[in-house]
This record gives sequence, C-alpha cells and structure tokens, in this order.
Amino acid sequence: MIPPVPSDGLVHEGDLVLLAGKDHKEFIIRLHRGQMFQTHRGVFAHDDVIGKRWGDTLETHLGYEYQILTPSLDQLVRSVQRATQIVYPKEIGYMLVKMNIGPGTRIIEAGTGSGGLTSALARMVMPHGHVYTYESRPDIQALARKNLARVGLSEYVTFKLRDIQEGFDERDVDALFLDVREPWEYLPQVHAALKGSGFFGCVLPTTNQIIALLHHLEEQHFGFVEVEELLLRGYKPVPGRFRPLDRMVAHTGYLVFARALHSAPA
Repeated sequence: MIPPVPSDGLVHEGDLVLLAGKDHKEFIIRLHRGQMFQTHRGVFAHDDVIGKRWGDTLETHLGYEYQILTPSLDQLVRSVQRATQIVYPKEIGYMLVKMNIGPGTRIIEAGTGSGGLTSALARMVMPHGHVYTYESRPDIQALARKNLARVGLSEYVTFKLRDIQEGFDERDVDALFLDVREPWEYLPQVHAALKGSGFFGCVLPTTNQIIALLHHLEEQHFGFVEVEELLLRGYKPVPGRFRPLDRMVAHTGYLVFARALHSAPA
C-alpha cells in the first residue's frame, strides 16, 4: 500500500517519493540503498534522499534542486507507464464520488488498460474492499500488473484475463465501471453482476457512442441515467502575471452513470 508519512517525518528506504523541480518536471521513484537516479538536471544517489525530511530539498551533482514530496493519487495515476489511453484524474475523482467508491467497496472494472484507474480504485477501497479487473489482452494486463505492483496496491486487486462477453464471476458487487468501446453490448452481464441499486459507470469519447448506450440502458433495467462532461483549466500561479495557462485539459471523454433496477423504469 501507499504508506502515510511516518511519524518521525523522515524518508525511509522503500518509500515512494515524488521529486519536483522548479521546471515542473516530476519524477516518482522507490528508494533503494546503493542505487543512483539520473535526470536531465544531474545525478543523485538514493542514499542522499533516505534520511531527509519530507519537504526537504535535494541537489543533484549539477546543483539543480528537487523538492522531496509524497506523491498524490493524481500524480501516481498520471505517472503510470502507458500502452493505452488512461482515464484522466479529473474524471476519476468525480467518478469516485458519483459511484460512492470508498473503503470496503467491491467494484468490477473492465478493461484494465494500463492500470491507472485500477490504481485509484484500489487506493480508495482499501483496506477491506476489492477491485476485480478484466482485460482480454495478455500484454496489456502484464503492464497493468507491473504498474499496480510499483505503487504497492496489488493485494487489493484480482486480475482476470477474459473477454467480458462471457460474463463476470462476481455477484452483488457495489459498482461496475466499463472502459470499453461498445459498453451497450455488455449491459446484461453488467446487470447480472451488480446488486440492486448498484452503481454503473462508463467513459466514452464520442457522442454517437453515448447515443447508442442511452438506447440500451432503459431496455436493460437501468435507471437514474446521467451524462456529464468535465473540463479542467489551470492557472499560472505567479502573483505578478496570474492568468489561465496556455493549455487546458478539455474534452477527454463523456461520463455516463446509471443505477441497476429490478425492473424497467416507469
């Protein structure tokens, strides 16, 4: 698991550390004695970080400074090694609230992809909940396993290599999230896995996919349907020239939420 900052306030061997430079470049590493880390701003030894206080500054051999910080869930998700498009943190944070994901939640995810969303789900359901994640591509699942192991969350995840057309093994789960191209093809399987009033969610990039899904949701006994889009604009945090950043994370996908019903909505 991702541990909290120790009570002594010091960085220890095995800790996952965020190194943040003034150029806004970030690196997340796990500390091991005797190892070195190279950046475009210079080299430093892991031993130089171990024993420092969280919030201290580290200098490379070239004199460039990095702040020693604990990584946030947002930074962990964005740092995963990718082979597929990830669900962005702006959608993940909202989804966790909308689908009532928290400690003890049992949730199914399909497909796993690179494991960014899986990491966030595992972090939220621990210590008593569990994530069941389905993926049909062995190479992609292998990458996701590596990413979950890197952040210490594998014990809260069960990986399943399967086409979800065959259905899900689990029943009466609290929530189910699909990140697949044609989610309407799997709504019967989704409904069979969810408990009554359970939360369904999915992310889709185009409007024609949304329309196709909406046509099928009511037929498959889902109600309380919502379709939403989140836009995120950052600002330059400089007092003398405070203004929006030149770039923003705009459309990354539409979010669809619904609840499993025992009968078709009236």
